[in-house]
Amino acid sequence: MRYYILRNNTEYGPYEVAVLKQYVDDGRILLHDQAKDSNTGVMNTVGYYLRRNNAKVKIKSKGSFVDQLKAIGSELILPVGLLKSKQWLSDKRLLLLALIGLGPSVIMLLPIHGFGVFYAVALYFSAIWGLFFYYFFKTQQVRLKITLSVFFLTQGFVFILWDVLGLPSLNPFYQLIDTVFILDLFGYIFGVGLTEELVKLLPLLLIYRFAKEPLQPKTLVFYGLMSGIAFGVFEGVQYQMSVNIQLDYTSSFFMNIARLTSLPFIHAIWTGIAGYFIGFAKLYPLYRHALYFLAISIPSVMHGLYDTFCSSYLGMLIALPITFIAVFLLTTYLRQAQDYQTKLIK
Repeated sequence: MRYYILRNNTEYGPYEVAVLKQYVDDGRILLHDQAKDSNTGVMNTVGYYLRRNNAKVKIKSKGSFVDQLKAIGSELILPVGLLKSKQWLSDKRLLLLALIGLGPSVIMLLPIHGFGVFYAVALYFSAIWGLFFYYFFKTQQVRLKITLSVFFLTQGFVFILWDVLGLPSLNPFYQLIDTVFILDLFGYIFGVGLTEELVKLLPLLLIYRFAKEPLQPKTLVFYGLMSGIAFGVFEGVQYQMSVNIQLDYTSSFFMNIARLTSLPFIHAIWTGIAGYFIGFAKLYPLYRHALYFLAISIPSVMHGLYDTFCSSYLGMLIALPITFIAVFLLTTYLRQAQDYQTKLIK
């Protein structure tokens, strides 16, 4: 019997069984390589055909165990030369893996307490979210410097407007929260939703004000996502240090995780939607009033609806679909960007 060997889309042979066995013994052909019967054309592995022909394989070793280690060489086992050359500093995959995997361990070594610990962990999760959004929403216009500016500007605005100036107390709709259902809904939409979404928009408006070129809507979506993440984690730190610590251990643990993961993500999606419409408003100023209205109203309404229902288990059966709809809308908007351009360019 004779067999062809197929490897990397190349056919070798045909080989007699004895020759095939010898090649396997020598390590030149693998038992899992694909083989084809020269008579029937049937495909299977080399190991299958050798067993079928009662050919017992005895793969050789290249010297002793020590000899094999010497042949591999110390540089392949512990690449000291590469470490000294500092080429690894340009390996983005290595640095990202280290950032994600070792971030909490580094935080444990820092001499920080209280707010510093919560904020450091929030920055760690923000970095992960940033990488995630960069992978899915990056454009050639996205810049690291601007991304960081958006992230910290949003938190700066929140601190000044909330903690220093007391912005929520200036919005009368906040007084409607925790009253009867309809008034509660209005309070969350025109109070919490509208106020928070407007603040998250401020960095995007500043970016476009000083942009040196027209920005794609997808670029504003990315920066909107980062602004939303910044708001979400900053708000999460405040909740962790106030509301969450009053809960029982299990509830506190869960809410601390949620305040760094899912809830900032929801904030990000809402602001990403706003960024999308702001991008089009800047590109097509003839329609800017309607587009600005959509940029503010859609996130505010979805934000308010979510906050109205999310405080109870049964309410979450309504709130969770609302968040899914927000994700659906953002991804659909991005797919339909060309359709928007076609309509607005007329």
